[in-house]
Amino acid sequence: MTNKTQAGTWAGAALAVVLRAAAADDNTAIDQATLDRWSAPYRGWHYHPTHVIPEKPDIPGHEDFHNTDVPTVYQLPGDDKWYMSFIAFNDKGYNSFVAESDDLVTWRNFRLALGFGPAGQFDNGGCVLGAYLYETYDIKAPRRLKQRDGKYWSLYGAYPRQGGYELRPGYEGVAVSADGLVWQRGKEKYILSVHEPDVGPWEKDCIYQPWLVEHEGRFYDFYNAANGGREQMGLATSTNLLDWTRHPGNPVLRNRPGGYDDQFCSDGKVFRDGDHWTMFYFGVGRGGAHIMAACSRDLVHWTAHPEPLYKAGGHPGGLDRQYAHKISLVYNPKNETFYMYYCACGNQGRGIGLITSKPLPQP
Repeated sequence: MTNKTQAGTWAGAALAVVLRAAAADDNTAIDQATLDRWSAPYRGWHYHPTHVIPEKPDIPGHEDFHNTDVPTVYQLPGDDKWYMSFIAFNDKGYNSFVAESDDLVTWRNFRLALGFGPAGQFDNGGCVLGAYLYETYDIKAPRRLKQRDGKYWSLYGAYPRQGGYELRPGYEGVAVSADGLVWQRGKEKYILSVHEPDVGPWEKDCIYQPWLVEHEGRFYDFYNAANGGREQMGLATSTNLLDWTRHPGNPVLRNRPGGYDDQFCSDGKVFRDGDHWTMFYFGVGRGGAHIMAACSRDLVHWTAHPEPLYKAGGHPGGLDRQYAHKISLVYNPKNETFYMYYCACGNQGRGIGLITSKPLPQP
């Protein structure tokens, strides 16, 4: 064993001790009044009438891709434009694409960001970008990508073979980019799967989408995973973005029987929100997929609000009649408005919808 490997092992063991000690603290639950106050800024949304990226985006060279999903908005240093990565499906698997915008409403110039992995590899069925390394995770800060070792970084979800929709078991990888637009593997081996010896019963069937947070020199990967037909949220940590250790108290966000997240707690997006952290995730329960919120003071212990921030079927035009989920939240200081992009499934198919904290001028 090399000194570097020994150091990584000892660091991982030390972190596990700290997290176990934190998990033993019973005084971390957040009371309902505090949850109500912290979630209040993210209620009362205004509707954009149509998808901002339609179900069939007609991407040049990739016209057979449809069912757009998993929006994630970001910016690049020195560039005033906004970029959005999203995925689409071609009945074989997923590719990740990127679009650009000057106003956060009209998106254009669609092109491939990360395609299918090599045959026989963990990402041959496609790659789902979106867990980017940002300069800051403050909820109102620009979503500007951060360079590390001269590259931009993202974690990504992946599927092992082509021929279907979210084919199990699912993996997570790490990607890098020179320009923030075209991505490639940053490590040839996956970083998380169902095959590690520390995999828990709650995640034994499939690993899904990551979300990356950097805080005080450590990286946090919030990921959803499945046992049978239920999904919950787990946590893994790293000091280098390449080697990850599961939190011993997983899952950190669990299904609540009879709740709006009775079946799924999935796709968490975590931001620093004043003196605490807010996670936006989607829950499946009570007849739909809904946008939910959980809060934490330490990134480890989470308390979910029982009521959705936004329920499926809220759009008056039927855009999200079936599902409202998988969000990307951006704050625009020019009009002091939050823009929440989400996968809206309803009478216009599966596309990227938009709701805002203030009404936008309509054309």
